[in-house]
Amino acid sequence: MAASLPGGRGRHEARAADLTVRAEVEDLMAALAADHGRIDVLVNNMGMTSAERFDERSVESIERELVVNLHAPLVFTRLAIPLLRRAPDPRVVSTVSLGGIFPLGETPIYTSSKFGLRGAMLSIALDLRHKGIVAGSVLPSATDTRMLRQEAIDGGNALQFLDPPQTADQVARTMVGLLDRPRLEAYPRPSESWLVRGVMLVPNALPRLMPLFAGRGERGLAAYLSDLRRRGLVRERDGVLELVDEVPVEP
Repeated sequence: MAASLPGGRGRHEARAADLTVRAEVEDLMAALAADHGRIDVLVNNMGMTSAERFDERSVESIERELVVNLHAPLVFTRLAIPLLRRAPDPRVVSTVSLGGIFPLGETPIYTSSKFGLRGAMLSIALDLRHKGIVAGSVLPSATDTRMLRQEAIDGGNALQFLDPPQTADQVARTMVGLLDRPRLEAYPRPSESWLVRGVMLVPNALPRLMPLFAGRGERGLAAYLSDLRRRGLVRERDGVLELVDEVPVEP
């Protein structure tokens, strides 16, 4: 991936670490300190989801998803603070989700982790702003990534597909926009954010409102799966859909 970016390995490097293991994160910070001395911009973009229903999935899988989505970005940010303080204008950008505002019935652990991450990052931003570190979050809706593709073929939340998924580039542009115009939160699709925030003014109405959007969501999911087949990203084997991973092409 580093080689595929503009400038290749001369400008970019990739380092791997298991962000659920604190010792590996500490080692990564030590290496960054030794090689670069500071962090100018930290982007928390770790996350996972599962289409397994709450009453069927294992407790271990619940714990892992909470660690990846909520615990890992908080610990990573905390351990990065010393290196951020060495930068002249340090920034933290975290990927939350509209799922941090609106409950997704089929993926309650993802929802709970994003509700928690949204609140934590708002609090952290308010605290760190007086200490010289500017923090904000991006709250995208469904984004065309490997995670969403896997969720789609596993039968995840159809309400994500009321509109076609946005691209990762659209989310990245919103992140860059936070650097130019710091805010606590930014939305790649502002109109969607107003809809979900408006609905959450009357949470007791959700059982009546959700079925109104179900049909459109199912049609959107079917259209997305059809598009993935057309793009060669999904194939059917023995009657079961599976992903075909994209491989970065070196320049």
